[in-house]
Formats: sequence, C-alpha cells, structure tokens
Amino acid sequence: MRGAQAEPDGQAPAPATDFATTHWSVVLAAGHSSAPGAQAALESLCRSYWYPLYAYVRRRGHSPEEAQDLTQDFFARFLEKKYFALADPVRGRFRTFLLTALKHFLANEWKKAHREKRGSGQVALSLDAEVAEQRYAVEPVEETNPEIIYERRWAAALLEDVLESLQQECTAGDKGWQFEELKAGLWGGSQASSYADIATRRGTTETTIKIAAHRLRQRYRELLRAEIARTVASPAEVDEELRHLIAVISG
Repeated sequence: MRGAQAEPDGQAPAPATDFATTHWSVVLAAGHSSAPGAQAALESLCRSYWYPLYAYVRRRGHSPEEAQDLTQDFFARFLEKKYFALADPVRGRFRTFLLTALKHFLANEWKKAHREKRGSGQVALSLDAEVAEQRYAVEPVEETNPEIIYERRWAAALLEDVLESLQQECTAGDKGWQFEELKAGLWGGSQASSYADIATRRGTTETTIKIAAHRLRQRYRELLRAEIARTVASPAEVDEELRHLIAVISG
C-alpha cells in the first residue's frame, strides 16, 4: 500500500454513496434514541476505532495497563453518551471528533472517572487488551507523534474493514478464489502469481482473469468510497477524505 499516490487503479470515482447510514448518524441517533439496535450499532462502531485510540494513548506515554484502563473507561463513558454533546458533523470528520473526545477525557475526566467505583453502572465494551499490546509492540519505534500513529491505525482499520467486506461478497458469490488470488493487486501491489499462472491453475483463460481483476478492483474502490462516506458529513467531503487516507497510507 505504501507509495500510492492516486485512487486505486486510476479509475473514475464510483457513483455518489447513499448517506442514510453514517458514523455520524449512528452516534446522533444513539444519543437521542433508545431504538432497538442503536446501542449495538454504536458498540460495533467503537470496536472499529478501539485500537487506533489505544495506540494513541500508549504513544502518549502510558503503560500497557494504564492504556488498557484508559481506553476501556473512555469507551464505557462514550457508550453512556457522556460525550455526545460534542458530536456535531459540522465540526469535522468523525475520526477527528473521536480523537477530540478522547483528548477531552484524558485531560478532564480520567481522574474523576478513576475515583468512581469500577463497574458502577458503566456500559462495558469487551476489548482484547493482549491483542492490542501485541499489535502495539510492532509499531514503528521511530514514530513518536501520537496523532500520526492514530491516523495511521485509523487508515489501516478502515482498509481492513473494506477488504473484509469485499472478501465476504466474493465468498457469498462463489468467487472466494478470485479474492485470494487477486487481493494483492487491489491497491497497486504486485500479484503473487501472474495472470497467466492463475489462469493455468484455475483452468481458465488469462483474459478471464484480467477481467476478474478489473472488476475486483472496481468493486474495491466502490466499497472504499462507501466506507469513507460513512465517516464524513456530506458527499462533498468524500474525495477530500480519500485523498487524506492515501496521504496517510503513503506517508
């Protein structure tokens, strides 16, 4: 992925995405509604961001144990809607809002929250602390800026979600083998095997594999834009956020 300078495969942007369900809409709905599914949607959203925020807290100099407690307590209070007053799409991207909320928690709420009896009505979010520290152990040691490590982990998490969605689609459509054979080239990387070798192995033609690769890249772009659309407030911001994502991955 490193070194990408433009939208994958250089193709034209996919059609505008439906903005009915976004990260913002999930947060705003959960903050003002007890509708069935609202809490589950919010918990799912939190799990997508827990490691980027954990890495930020660790890079701020906290020990693994402190970072685990801080991240857990932050999400517990977030799920209790303590920070929903800060949720305003006009203020910026969702990734920025969440980091701002964490900074607010670290600066003003941690001591107060830690004085409160653990488990006193807080909504727990199950996080795998051991996995978090294992992932953090392989972070580049030369990168000391907490904001940069947060941005990079945010970008990686977003791309992982897109890749997982694409894999599920391919598997459901009996095209799982295409995903496995061609996934390395989705962001301009080198294929493990040539199209000709894949065609021979799969008993088909090289042209068929090339068409499959093109369609897979096209669907990947569509899913990527759709996922980015879920993190911004309007369709007009998608291209700007996509450029930012590429800059973070390429940095």
